[in-house]
Amino acid sequence: MSAVGVFDSGVGGLSVLAALRAELPHERFVYFADTAYAPYGERGDAYVIERSRTVVEHLRREHGIKALVVACNTATTAAIHLMRAENPDLPIVGLEPGLKPAVAASRTGRISVMATRGTLASAKYATLRASFAGSADVRPVPCDGLVKAIEGFDSAGIAALCERYMAEAGPFGDAPGEVDTVVLGCTHYPLVKDELRRHAPATLRFIDTGVPVAQQTRRLLTAAGQLADSGSGGLLLQSSGDVAVLEAAAARWLGLPSAAATT
Repeated sequence: MSAVGVFDSGVGGLSVLAALRAELPHERFVYFADTAYAPYGERGDAYVIERSRTVVEHLRREHGIKALVVACNTATTAAIHLMRAENPDLPIVGLEPGLKPAVAASRTGRISVMATRGTLASAKYATLRASFAGSADVRPVPCDGLVKAIEGFDSAGIAALCERYMAEAGPFGDAPGEVDTVVLGCTHYPLVKDELRRHAPATLRFIDTGVPVAQQTRRLLTAAGQLADSGSGGLLLQSSGDVAVLEAAAARWLGLPSAAATT
């Protein structure tokens, strides 16, 4: 049975992988973390395009993947149009910050978007933001250093940065002029949602794209007649860097045993 490829520059895409495994329990997945060449969010488009092409070629050549989930906002922004043009036979699902569901959910009309500077500075994000002009007041919150802290299991750094950036994203509440919805515009950030929530009222909505991405992957696999509807599925973890770091991240953030790397 062919696998579904899942690709990120690091461990952030594990949040998307969790949603995929819940939505598609019978599928086999190959998760590739390009950690030797990360972070993407601080690189130029040409660099991200080159790495994305290399990873797609690897996943197709070595694993014969039947679909690809680009579980990285930066790679989606910079390269997904080329990946689709160069692989017309391969269903490809990408990410974008969840502004549409955030605008639909917000009652105060004030939304904060937590993301990397690369995502927030991109033309794709500017186009997305412009499409909701007049619908909501959207505040960008670039979260420098948070990805690095999450990748490095830096608990003190994670705590300090979550407190800092949530302060910048507020003030929170349900009254006019207050932010009632926060978009987690980087796949790493849902991994620390509990820490972020410590600095917010219980009514604050967090929007991430893992579940919609998983649902879209199901739709594309079904349309292609390639949906696995039986079996126990499986997972292979791969990295261009140290796979032990990826295994540790999967164990910490998803509760996956390191044996998942070989099943």
